[in-house]
Amino acid sequence: MKFVIQTQINKNYLDVFKAFDIELFKALKPPLMPLNVIQFDGCQKGDLVKLEVGPLKQAWTSKIIDNFESPHDIGFIDIGTTLPFPFKKWHHCHRIIKLDEKTCIISDEIEYQSLNFFLDLILYFPMYFQFLTRNPQYKRYFNKK
Repeated sequence: MKFVIQTQINKNYLDVFKAFDIELFKALKPPLMPLNVIQFDGCQKGDLVKLEVGPLKQAWTSKIIDNFESPHDIGFIDIGTTLPFPFKKWHHCHRIIKLDEKTCIISDEIEYQSLNFFLDLILYFPMYFQFLTRNPQYKRYFNKK
């Protein structure tokens, strides 16, 4: 299952990318979701992010597998290497797209797979909503900077 959530930010795209750190990661915590950061190496190829998620404190480990940069966008891709039940696959492209020198779009491009297609459909709305809540979180965070 795939979806994309985009947020326009009134900042330079390179400055926005530089702010992708643990402080921003914690500011983007989904509402009502218990989340404990065990390890946060950063957003460069080879870095790991290890979490405990949900009330059962299930392990979630993501590895940054790629970084990219062009005159029009910059970002990184993480994949889930250890995922909580019922997920089997996680691929998240974090893309910051330059609109002009003072405006960009943060694009969360998500692909996931669970135990079966029916469950993927059931999970779609909560997953989409969870990332949709990032729109005001991103705006609030970058308005402070």
